[in-house]
Amino acid sequence: MKVKSLMLALTATLFLSVGSAFATEKSPKIGVVNFTKCIMESKYGMREQASFDSLKNQMTSVLQEVEGQLKDLSAKFQDPEYLDSLSPEAEKELKNQFQGLSEEMNRHQAQYYQIMNQAQMKLVQSVTGYIHTASKHVAKKNNIGTIINKDALYYFKDADDVTSLIINEMNKDFDLQNKETITSDGEKPAE
Repeated sequence: MKVKSLMLALTATLFLSVGSAFATEKSPKIGVVNFTKCIMESKYGMREQASFDSLKNQMTSVLQEVEGQLKDLSAKFQDPEYLDSLSPEAEKELKNQFQGLSEEMNRHQAQYYQIMNQAQMKLVQSVTGYIHTASKHVAKKNNIGTIINKDALYYFKDADDVTSLIINEMNKDFDLQNKETITSDGEKPAE
């Protein structure tokens, strides 16, 4: 029984000494990054957003063109004098044209939503990759153990926000990448 008590006492002493050793160490620093701000303010994010907006504008112009044609046909259907002036064959052709444009509009809208979702996913994945790379450098330079997306937190101290450091690192990498592109082909890439 004495041996068992002695073993328990030694084990308790060991746990207490190990526990106090860990208690005296500082807990690792945590950094917080604002993903949205990285998209809006970093050169990579702005480039990806501009690409997304360009695609969106192209798709919107196609939709607006078909929508305009549909409105013109719809106005013709609302004009009783115009309809009375048409032969039955011409009226049938006008209805077929309206139906065809309506189907085309539906196809374009479905395609628009699919392409926009894909483009948005590409934007998020690209910027996430750039933030990941920049976070590694910022964590190493600033002795940070973990960097977390702000959207995953309910509260954090302002002092833990490393977004500006991440954006600066992303911009340095962007400039370096563009400098290498300029020197390799002699032309400056479009931003």
